[in-house]
Amino acid sequence: MAKSLYIQSVIDAAKGRPKSTQWYRDKIKEFGQPGAMDLIRDGKRDNKPFYGRLNMFFYDPKFKKKLPYYDTFPLVLPLEPYPDGFLGINLHYLPMKLRLQLLDRLVDYSNNTNFDESTRLAVDYSKLKKINLIKPTLKRYLAGRVKTQFRRIDADEFTVATLLPVQRFKKGSAAEVYSDIRKMI
Repeated sequence: MAKSLYIQSVIDAAKGRPKSTQWYRDKIKEFGQPGAMDLIRDGKRDNKPFYGRLNMFFYDPKFKKKLPYYDTFPLVLPLEPYPDGFLGINLHYLPMKLRLQLLDRLVDYSNNTNFDESTRLAVDYSKLKKINLIKPTLKRYLAGRVKTQFRRIDADEFTVATLLPVQRFKKGSAAEVYSDIRKMI
């Protein structure tokens, strides 16, 4: 299966051994920030979102003029399909520490403990709605506003993908977004 060369490089550097979050963050800094299109191009892609897995894609919100800020390169776990799109959790709306806390909660819903391409997160909104960290990350995505294919992030890539500083907020900085989010939680 095709994997991101960047993400795979970080995983290979770990040599199959468990590493701390700080080790991954340092390794990501060492390798430099990957290009968003490279991350999409190097992985498994489809025109429909991959449910039960994280997804990366470019997005242009329909109501961006009314939004205080928005992410044009979300990292999303799709939860529920709709005729015109889907509801998903965009991890980029949380600062790194909280992203990892939410990811840790989400992997509790894994269908297996392999944490590879066979692993899926069996989640929907009804299972997650009581998790406080979910509220600021819930976003509705319209199919017609997705600008690229969806790039599948398998379970063995979750940590690296979550730690990548590739969010692309418009109309507000990451610091402003995270300040507002902390008030919501």
